[in-house]
Amino acid sequence: MNPSQWFTEQVPAAGSAFSLKIKQKVHEEQSEFQHLEIYETETFGYLMVIDGCTMVSTRDNFFYHEMMSHPALYTHPNPKRVWIIGGGDCGTLREVLKHDSVEHAVQIDIDERVTRLAEIYFPELCASNNDPRADLKFIDGIKWVKDAAPNSVDIIIVDSTDPIGPALGLFSEDFYRDCYNCLSENGMIVQQSESALFNMTLIGEMRDAMSASGFNHLQTLFFPQCLYPSGWWSATLASKTDLSTFREQDSTDKPFETIYYNIDIHKASLAQPEFFKKAFTK
Repeated sequence: MNPSQWFTEQVPAAGSAFSLKIKQKVHEEQSEFQHLEIYETETFGYLMVIDGCTMVSTRDNFFYHEMMSHPALYTHPNPKRVWIIGGGDCGTLREVLKHDSVEHAVQIDIDERVTRLAEIYFPELCASNNDPRADLKFIDGIKWVKDAAPNSVDIIIVDSTDPIGPALGLFSEDFYRDCYNCLSENGMIVQQSESALFNMTLIGEMRDAMSASGFNHLQTLFFPQCLYPSGWWSATLASKTDLSTFREQDSTDKPFETIYYNIDIHKASLAQPEFFKKAFTK
């Protein structure tokens, strides 16, 4: 194979790699915070790469964006205020604003260039950027949460890159404690938590830090994501209140279209693999 025709993300620690056949590289830049690339692929549409890691593609982004938003929003009894930390491609924001109960959604991403490139190459993900309920801020999400007043928000979605570079602080106990302090009574945080096949140590560290910061109820969800290492991804919910039930009737009667998420997928994502149940009791 001609290496110039493929983009490959290697995961040396897992002895693994994932490749997409590309037509051309259409953009590359070094922003203030990270290295950004956009490729036109043969079968996955456009592909965004940040610091050498696959982030989002036209073809399969719906798995991630739908599962990062709808399970949490249907678990909360009445989500009105949502913050998205990261999420610069705006796909999670689009899904959040499909919920009529949401009155205000703030997206806080430190790197404005990610959003500006998404507007060019992934305009479908940016369809709700001009919704009057949307508020896009290009500032430090860690500081935003730290400075927030109590009872400021119902759900915090941490739609971050891997725990390196600008995202490293988003996986810390201090950050989770700040989230806990500004959440409402039934508030919850949901954060992408990598692959259960490759990253069990990281998931364990996240869950320990969430528990130590005051969250007594944890739930890790699983879903496919072929673009990411192992092709099997997760998101972890941490809540002040019980996570064992969700608004099933509202999920069944959802007034908007999705590609992957529905009530059966929601229930299925709650199933815990045997090795995961043995590792974690919460």
